[in-house]
Amino acid sequence: MTSMPFTHPDLCSLAVNRLQRAPGRSGPACQVAFSEAKGGWNGEIPDAIGFRTAAEDEGTVVVEVKVSRSDYLADRAKAHRQDGAKGMGHYRYYMAPEGIISLQELAPRWGLVEVSPKGVLRVLSGHVTVKRADQPARRHERAISREWLLLASMLSRVGNVEAMHAELKRVKNEQARLARELVTLRARKRANMLSRAVAGIDTAQPLIALRKSV
Repeated sequence: MTSMPFTHPDLCSLAVNRLQRAPGRSGPACQVAFSEAKGGWNGEIPDAIGFRTAAEDEGTVVVEVKVSRSDYLADRAKAHRQDGAKGMGHYRYYMAPEGIISLQELAPRWGLVEVSPKGVLRVLSGHVTVKRADQPARRHERAISREWLLLASMLSRVGNVEAMHAELKRVKNEQARLARELVTLRARKRANMLSRAVAGIDTAQPLIALRKSV
């Protein structure tokens, strides 16, 4: 078994980064992802969870980080592992150092991400390793109310969500205004350049005619 130079928080941070990876990099492309957040109930605290907000592919992905063999075995005995519908995540993965978990002992539909001593992630199994049409077969029933509560809990820590939303709308509107202004300025610049070019041609024509006459 390979020694691991990373702590549990280190691997949780790697898990969040992986959740945000694009599909082309073997990632689930979650727009929102965070680690080790409590949701206000006694039960599952995901090491990392990601939320996809695209309407055509809505869903959640959970990554459980295990730094030792005993840690993995203890996790399998938890209530929300014995009854998967009580857990979170449409798609679920373990992330562990090389040699901690084997593919053969994974519970049905679970994925596995191995971490090398240098921090390189290798996805050995999971929904991102199969074609899009085959991914639904890897989905779990999950406790969606707990996911909503967890997400609401995280939003509550941000502060005044409505004020932030209003500021984002203001910034977006300002960006749109500046973009329109830029288009207008560019069109005006092209028109001025064209006018100067035409004026130059008009000025040059008499001179050309004079030279020809000489």
